[in-house]
Order: sequence, then structure tokens, then C-alpha cells
Amino acid sequence: MSVIQKIRDRGAWIMFGLIALALIAFILQDRALGGGRGSFFSNTTTIGKVNGESIERTDFEAKIDIAQKMYGERAGSRDQLMGNVWSQEVDRIIMEAEYKKLGIVVTGKELSDLLFDPATSPLKREFTDQQTGEFKVSEAKQAFAQLKKSKNQEQLQMVEEAYINPTIQQALSNKYNSLLQKAMYIPKWLVEKQTADNNAITSISYVTVPYTSITDTSKISDEDIMAYAKKHSKEYEREDETRAISYVAFDATASADDTAAVLNQLQLLKADFVNATDAKAFIGKTGSEIPFSDSYFSKTRMQQQQKDSLTKLGIGQTYGPYLDGSSFVIAKMIGVKQWPDSVRVRHILIATNDPRSGQVIKEDSVGKKQIDSIELAIKKGASFDSLVVKYSDDPGSKSKGGVYDYFPQGQMVPSFNDFVFDKPVGTKGVVKTDYGYHYIEILGQKNVQPAYKIAYLAKPIVASNATISTASTSAAQFAATSKDKKQFDENAVKLNKVSLPSGEVKANDFNVTGIGQNRQIVKWMYDHSVGDISEPFEAGDRYIVAILTSVSKPGLPPVQLLRNQIQGIVRNEKKAKQIIDGKFKGATLDAIAASEGVTVSRADSLSFVNPFLPGVGNEVKVAGAAFNKALVGKMSEPIAGATGVFAIQVNTIGASPNATTTPESIKQNLIRGQQMALYRGGDALRKAADIKDYRSKFY
Repeated sequence: MSVIQKIRDRGAWIMFGLIALALIAFILQDRALGGGRGSFFSNTTTIGKVNGESIERTDFEAKIDIAQKMYGERAGSRDQLMGNVWSQEVDRIIMEAEYKKLGIVVTGKELSDLLFDPATSPLKREFTDQQTGEFKVSEAKQAFAQLKKSKNQEQLQMVEEAYINPTIQQALSNKYNSLLQKAMYIPKWLVEKQTADNNAITSISYVTVPYTSITDTSKISDEDIMAYAKKHSKEYEREDETRAISYVAFDATASADDTAAVLNQLQLLKADFVNATDAKAFIGKTGSEIPFSDSYFSKTRMQQQQKDSLTKLGIGQTYGPYLDGSSFVIAKMIGVKQWPDSVRVRHILIATNDPRSGQVIKEDSVGKKQIDSIELAIKKGASFDSLVVKYSDDPGSKSKGGVYDYFPQGQMVPSFNDFVFDKPVGTKGVVKTDYGYHYIEILGQKNVQPAYKIAYLAKPIVASNATISTASTSAAQFAATSKDKKQFDENAVKLNKVSLPSGEVKANDFNVTGIGQNRQIVKWMYDHSVGDISEPFEAGDRYIVAILTSVSKPGLPPVQLLRNQIQGIVRNEKKAKQIIDGKFKGATLDAIAASEGVTVSRADSLSFVNPFLPGVGNEVKVAGAAFNKALVGKMSEPIAGATGVFAIQVNTIGASPNATTTPESIKQNLIRGQQMALYRGGDALRKAADIKDYRSKFY
């Protein structure tokens, strides 16, 4: 349920006042919205700067909190939100500076038009007639003109963040992109040239000596690696500092003794569970990993692996203990009923609560009186369809006459579910759920079959204090006796443990490869120096002792991180030189082939857009030479390719007789390329910006 809908359900005048305050502030000031923004919060600590403009911690955290409240579970974890909000703030500051340079603004009048235009309004969900699909512009405008008495700053900012600011930013972005698109031009000559290039084909003869024919004897030094990296620095340089650790893990999971103890505990409880007359109360008293469900489920809806055995139990009989996942379980049959596997209903909801947010929508007594009035009206002949449209608070069924077509057991909240599956077709009545009061009519049921109520007494298999203490002590001893990398590695070998690498970690990361989410370890990595060894960290069901192995500053990474990427390329460069200097001899292809003991190969109909050499692969340098008119009838210089050294002779260059590339298709591809350029333009602005990120000092 959206922010405005929640507010609306508590009283339309509150919602109207909240949005009106935000809108009127914009309209009255008629501010140039391409510039800076105010904040409801005072500034304290700076967590970052973008081109000199500060991002303050209080404002940053407020935006995270608002996003969590607006989107609930859909917002993801707070760690994810932190990254998303940071990116949004960086982009906002960068783009607002661009808007200001270009004089792009959104006035209060434009904002008002966007809010009330059916094509652009973010309010369509709240002010659209569910039956006709019409956006009720007059109602929305009237709402904005109503009471302006609310002083709830938090809700006001939620409305601004959810509706006002996104509308402004989208409008600014649309103007900016439109300006760029209109500045782009595709000249006729470019279309003609690309059409000709894409339809071009060539025929070549060539000789190749593959690199695999040379034994790997040359040593690739660190200097060789760094020389290549510096020559191609744009490809390998990094913008952020990264660090890496190696770590040893000490397992604190449940031992065999711990498992036996849990099983024994369950065996001791079994007799009392069998004799208990109130299974729900017994499980509530003793505790169970599987909560008691006071409902019935068909065999097809049961998730337990042992359901074939469980459904054969008589009333009061038990099965187990048995292992289910990471728990030992005893199951007890409580009851069996004949229930359908799916039901079709229609209902009217009078909402009193939103369980997802915990908000009270209206007083319970008010909701009860309203649903009782609806029930009485229907009994006296009032139209169900009309009452649904007028009163129902369920957006999922309101536009369909309140109908939920055939749905399976367990899909609805328990009291709703049990009413519609337990009562016969045609039953009507009021049911209370966590959402409020429902007036329900059962329209149809399918496939009646046995449904079972089973109580589960489940105890998780967890590590004992003794097991945890042993792992913790072992980790502490390892850390205390490991003073340097040599001792770290030696102690790991003595304990028959493997020292595992983490991969590279940035200062604001929350996850460490192989360990998982552990911000504490990341902060330790950035507070220490290479060779430092940590105290034990608790990570899930393990204790981790780490050694900091590398620090890579912005720019080119250290040679040990570059070697795997570059070593093969440098080795091929050395082999290419060896082949060209010592083997590639002759003034013609035939002469070179004879000296190497190979044959002259031929490739016909090579396409400019897909220059694939049969049996060889894609060779970009060879393809470039293959369309060089200066090489028609002449042999090229040696070409150091990706797989070997080549010499080629161009036989013919022409156009494909079956050309499929048209000028119009080329033009459309160029237009798509322009559109991609808009996206890359934003990326380029971020790279060019002076961004200082201090988040790691606070989180």
C-alpha cells in the first residue's frame, strides 16, 4: 500500500494537507528547481562530497529511513539501501550542476501540470477510478486545495520523497535528454560509408605460425607485467583502493554430541507430547522451531518430506523423532477434515490495520460497525458489486467485484482461509483478520480431499556452549601464536587448515568473498597494515582469523594482482617477436610457408562485420589488413595476432551480392548508439566528478 493510500485511509484531509503543503511551497516560491535543495534536517557530519557539495549524515540517514518506510521489504537490507541512496545523491548533485549550467529548471506551474496530467501524474494509483480506469483530475485538484493543517514533518517528507522529488527529477532529466538528443546529428555520408563497410567482403590468402608452436621457456618478469600494464593503463587502472586478506576458519557448528543431546531432549518430551490434550498449549509452553498452526492442509500443500508417513497417522498418533532440515521433529495428528483444494470467493474489506507497517487505519469499533452495516444492507437486497466499489479497501479485488478466483489452501491469512475452506458453497459471513473486517461469500469449491491438522514439536540442532567455546578458544590461540605471515601459514598447516584468499574488498563493501556479510572485518582491513593479523571475528557459525595480504591504491594494482590477467598476453608478445625475428622469412607467402613447413591458406567472403577466419577465430588485426586496398596483390608485413603471427595477401575486395544491410537499418543502429551515448554520458560525468566518499568512517 502506497504512502498516500495509507494516509488517505486514515483520513483524506490529512493526506490532502500534506501534499498541499509540499506543492504550495513549490508554487509560491516558484523556485528554480534545477538548483540546490533544502532539507528538513540540520547538517552535522559530512559523509561525502561531490564537486565540493557536502552530503550530510543526518540527511543521508533520513533518506534511508524514509525509503525503508515507503517500500518496506521491497527496499532490501539497510546495507543495500545505503548504497542505493548514496548513488542517487551523487547522481542528483552531479546532474543538478549540469541543469544549472544549461539553465534547465522546473517551475511550480510545470510541477503542478505534471502532478495533475493523467499521462505523467505519480498520483494515478490513488486517484484512479477502479471501475473505469479514469484518473480523477478534479478530485486530485480539490484534494490539493483542501486543509493544510498537518505539521507532521516525517510524513510530509515521505510525500515529497515519494512523489514530488521524483516528478521534478524526471522532468529535469527529460529536458536534459531532449536537449542532447536534438544536438545529435547523423550525416548522410556516415550512413553511406557504414552501409558500404557492412556490405563489404574480401578474399585473402595467408600463412600463420601459431604461438602454441613455441615452447613456453621465457620467464615473464614483474617488470614485463608492469611495463605492459603502464602501456595500457586505462584498461587496468582502478578508481578505488582495494584490500585483500587470507583467513583461517574455526568451525562452531553443532558437534555429534550436540546432535545427540537434542535428540535425547526430544525423546524425553515425547511421552508428555503424546498425552497432552491441548497440543497448542503444550507447544506454546515447551517451544518449537515449527510454530503451531490451527489450520488444515491437504497432502499436496504439506512441505514436510515425511508427509507420506504423516498422513497415515490416526488421530492422536505421533511419528518421530525424525530429522527435518536442521531440526529433530515429532509430529502428532490432531484432526482430519474433508476440504477442497481451491476456493472461489468474493469479499468486501473494511481495513483497520496495515500489518506490514503496523499502522492503524481506523478504530476497530468503527470498522466493525461499518462491516455490520454492509452485511445488513446485503441481506436487505443491496447490490454486492456496488458496495464493493464504494467501500472495499482491498485493491487486489476491488476492480473485479471483490472476487478472488480459485486459490489454494494457505494463500490467504489463517482466519480468512479457514472460513472459506471449512464452510460450504453459498456461505456468507463476517470474518476478522489482521487487516480488518471482511464480508465474505463463498462462490465455489473444487476437488474435495482429506486435509490434516498436525502439531509439530521441533527442536533445532544447535551448537552447545562447550562447542562454541572450543572453537572460540582455538581461534584465539591461533591468533595469539601467529605473529607474522610465516607463523600464520605454519600454524594453519599444523592444524590441517587451509588459508583461504578473500579477493579484493573496497572500503564501503559489506561482503567478503567466502565469509559473507561482515562489515566488522572490512573495517578492520582498512584500519590495519599489510601483515597485520586480526583477533578472531565471529562470522555466522565460524570464527575467522585474518591476515591482511595486500593494499592496492587507486591506479595500477600491484603486480601480483595483474599477473593472471597479463602474463599470457606478454608471453605471446615475446613469442611473436621470436617468430618474426627467427622464423618468418621470405618475400612471398609461398616462401614463408616453405620455410615453416606449412601451407598457404585461403579465406573467401570474409565479412567486414564478422571477420571470422575458419579454423582460427576472430583476428581483429588480420581483419583490418584484409580490407586494406593497398595490400591487393601484395604481401603484408608480419602481423602479431591473438593466436599467432600472420602474413596475408589480399586477393579481392568487393561488395556482397546478397547484401542485407540497408541504409535505413544503419541509420537506426546509429540512433540506438546515440541513445546509449546518453547513458554513457552520465557515466562519464560521474568519472569526471570530484567524489570524496567518507562513508567507511561512519558505517
